[in-house]
Amino acid sequence: MYQIISLIIYLVVFGLIWWLVGMLPLPAPVARIVNVLFILFLIGVLLSVFGILPGIRLPVLRW
Repeated sequence: MYQIISLIIYLVVFGLIWWLVGMLPLPAPVARIVNVLFILFLIGVLLSVFGILPGIRLPVLRW
């Protein structure tokens, strides 16, 4: 249960950071590279949550 709540919180924070970075006036090639890096990081987070990729560990938020 805590893992699902932590995942939701991390995805919301990740989305807000992605949105803020997307508002920066970056040149097109740089913006494309940043977009690809964000997508790769998102895939890494999702794979680590489901235990497929053990390299990335998310700290569990405790209440």
